[in-house]
Amino acid sequence: MAPEHVDVVIVGAGLSGIGAACHLQQECPGKSYAILESRGAVGGTWDLFRYPGVRSDSDMFTLGYAFRPWKESTSIADGAAIRHYIQDTAREHGVQGNIRFHHQVLSAAWSSQDARWTVTARRTDTGETVRLTCSWLSVCSGYYRYDEGFRPRFEGEAEFSGEVIHPQHWPEGFDAAGKRIVVIGSGATAVTLVPSLAGEAEHVTMLQRTPSYILSLPGRDPLAQLLRNRLPAKLAYPIVRWKNVLLSTALYQFSRRRPAAARELIRRLTEKQLPAGFDVDTHFHPPYDPWDQRLCLVPDGDLFGALRRGEASIATGRIARFTPTGIALESGEHLDADVIVTATGLNLLPMGGMSLSVDGDPVDVSQAVSYKGMMLSGVPNFTMTIGYTNASWTLKADLVSGYVCRLINHLDAEGYASATPVAPPEGADQPFLDLASGYVQRSLADLPKQGRRTPWRLHQNYIRDVALMRRGSLEDEGMTFQRRVPATTTEKAVA
Repeated sequence: MAPEHVDVVIVGAGLSGIGAACHLQQECPGKSYAILESRGAVGGTWDLFRYPGVRSDSDMFTLGYAFRPWKESTSIADGAAIRHYIQDTAREHGVQGNIRFHHQVLSAAWSSQDARWTVTARRTDTGETVRLTCSWLSVCSGYYRYDEGFRPRFEGEAEFSGEVIHPQHWPEGFDAAGKRIVVIGSGATAVTLVPSLAGEAEHVTMLQRTPSYILSLPGRDPLAQLLRNRLPAKLAYPIVRWKNVLLSTALYQFSRRRPAAARELIRRLTEKQLPAGFDVDTHFHPPYDPWDQRLCLVPDGDLFGALRRGEASIATGRIARFTPTGIALESGEHLDADVIVTATGLNLLPMGGMSLSVDGDPVDVSQAVSYKGMMLSGVPNFTMTIGYTNASWTLKADLVSGYVCRLINHLDAEGYASATPVAPPEGADQPFLDLASGYVQRSLADLPKQGRRTPWRLHQNYIRDVALMRRGSLEDEGMTFQRRVPATTTEKAVA
């Protein structure tokens, strides 16, 4: 039996995948599609992570979809609110009927003869192997492993008598009451967990090897509150959205062009929120410039509030070993703990771990060159959605989804079967992600390369990308188009 065929296969039913499906329905009416989701629910990241206080580190007016206004005045939303927003979007746009849950994509093979992909998936609930074919493959599975977070091993772990938890696998029903908790880490997860646990735990300590830049953001957007009762949501939303885009872009550009001034500004803002005499130089003075790693945002300064009230503290230093009662630092200090939370980061996994081949030849993603930050050189009719590292993920995801629809419509209008990016003639030697964060540096060798110029350069600039991806030409030096390969026919002689 021939595999089921759809025009587009979307991998992942998270924020990116649901957005891609909505764009496809609106901008490519009549195209059939299926969403293959390895888990059993809509939401992706926001359904997986269930640790206390889980929230976005981007404002919801830019993390929300351009086509569906975020109607609350809350700027930084918790994980449950974001999950419901994605689920409501899928339901309102009639996307849910196209989702195939428990379908883990293992591989995709492109045939130039047939101008289509054969996608192989494994049913995680039954073990059955399923195959579909499609004309376009959109991978919206993010870039980290869902089944395993980054977890360094520490000397003496077996001696610790308490509980060790990784946030990616938070135990249901965990009770922090009366417990001494040490959270290892200083990134977005750690700065979220510490104030969330501090209210009920006996004490929470954030143990960091290296400080991070942390900025406080109002939990509710003042402009959104002002406009909420004065303008319709469809008018107010883009105003607040663009205000936040411009502010975040300005902060990023200021930080990169004048890092010393940005350091001083962040330091002054931090000092104002800390208790008198707090050792800022030790605990809030990173050895790198702002935006070498992603900035951490805390709504209404909740982390600083926990520090002021004495419910939480920060320890900066290297771990010597775990002990039966906590953690010993190389400095000689000992942190007593009943629970240790290893908020030590993520493991990246490009394309959810699936493999690609083109006409029988395996695709080595690490040797490919990224085209506009969303396609791979030598790989036809394929896109992967990777959001911004310096702004909201969805800003880039929306642009990618819109561009895919433009490209699909262009293929139909011009009679092409496929679109295949090519690498720049001078080669490419730039890393795909320009961040010094550990989770990025550990995995750069597995990611595609970038060129030094457009269209092979991934711009971390939404305003520039709007012009490139919404208005820019679909036919440029980085893209080639192919017509369908005629089928080989053999004329039989008749005796």
